[in-house]
Amino acid sequence: MQRAEPGDVAVIDHEDLDRVSAEALVAAGVAAVVNAARSTSGRYPNLGPMILIEADVPLVDTVGSLLLEKVRDGDAIRLNGDRIFVGDELVAVGIRQSEASVSEAIEDAKHTLADRFESFARNTVDFMQRERDLLFGGQGLPELAHAMGGRPVLVVVRGYEYKRDLAALRGYIRDARPVLVGVDGGADALLEAGYRPDLIVGDMDSVSDAALQLAGERPRGWLRRRPPLELVLHAYPDGRAPGRARLESLGVPYRVVEAAGTSEDVAFLLAHEKGADAIVAVGTHGNLREFLDKGREGMASTFLVRLRVGEILMDAKGVSRVYSPRIGTRDALLLIGGAIVAMAIVISFSPPLRLYVIQLFEQFRQWSFDLRDLL
Repeated sequence: MQRAEPGDVAVIDHEDLDRVSAEALVAAGVAAVVNAARSTSGRYPNLGPMILIEADVPLVDTVGSLLLEKVRDGDAIRLNGDRIFVGDELVAVGIRQSEASVSEAIEDAKHTLADRFESFARNTVDFMQRERDLLFGGQGLPELAHAMGGRPVLVVVRGYEYKRDLAALRGYIRDARPVLVGVDGGADALLEAGYRPDLIVGDMDSVSDAALQLAGERPRGWLRRRPPLELVLHAYPDGRAPGRARLESLGVPYRVVEAAGTSEDVAFLLAHEKGADAIVAVGTHGNLREFLDKGREGMASTFLVRLRVGEILMDAKGVSRVYSPRIGTRDALLLIGGAIVAMAIVISFSPPLRLYVIQLFEQFRQWSFDLRDLL
């Protein structure tokens, strides 16, 4: 989806297409979406297919995984109803979705929510049993050059409305100077917004090489006193880390955390255990519907981690509504200086005002002489 360009036909293999992925496809301006898997499996009412339909993006799904072997990047793909062509060759037949079919699938999936909630609860208990040392004692979390104790931490995930949240928090970031943590692609979101991340946490599958190559580089300008960008690689509990090879090929330094949860969870726990006084979340999951929409069993860990760090965790939308930006010293001086310049211009073009100011100055001098004589 990151390679999709306006007018492309996006070929994906994504069962239960989630909201974030669908919004990314719409934002990329794709002409159509062909899904090798079922866009809605019926496990829960996922949001992605309806987002595509409402954006007038044709969706053909359940075409089968063999299509991924038949097409390559750059192939001219054409849709004719539920049929997929490469040039004049028919390569697959799927199910063309409509607003009616997607609505029906969503209604059917709502009846399975009780079973999904039960599974969600079991996964949460299982995560707590397996990861209790990490969850309650911070075991396995690395030492960092960036001090988080007593400081606010901003955790950015390239998820729901992250651009709007970052824009709304511009005054807060300027005044509070939080530690900036990008979760995978969240690091690129920070860079796009004009900020340099302090940490990148994740399995490193959706973050750009440009962001990763900042690791180890000493910041320049007024940022030079800050430690270099640090990378925390999220690995599976058995030690496997698909992103390790990528980091080693780039030759950048990194640390490893082994955890069963998501990279988002690791970022929250890292900030909490290092003594942050507040964690502001951008683009993260805020309710159970969004946890389910992510479509991963591991999202149960996010629910539990939020309970663990809840006393200091705040959503970006809430912070932007209650935070009033302070007027900085520089801004105040600029305001005062501007007012003085404006007054000087008005006085210079108005003889009566100029005479009045001269009289005030002379009167002030006379008061000064009188006061000195009295002393």
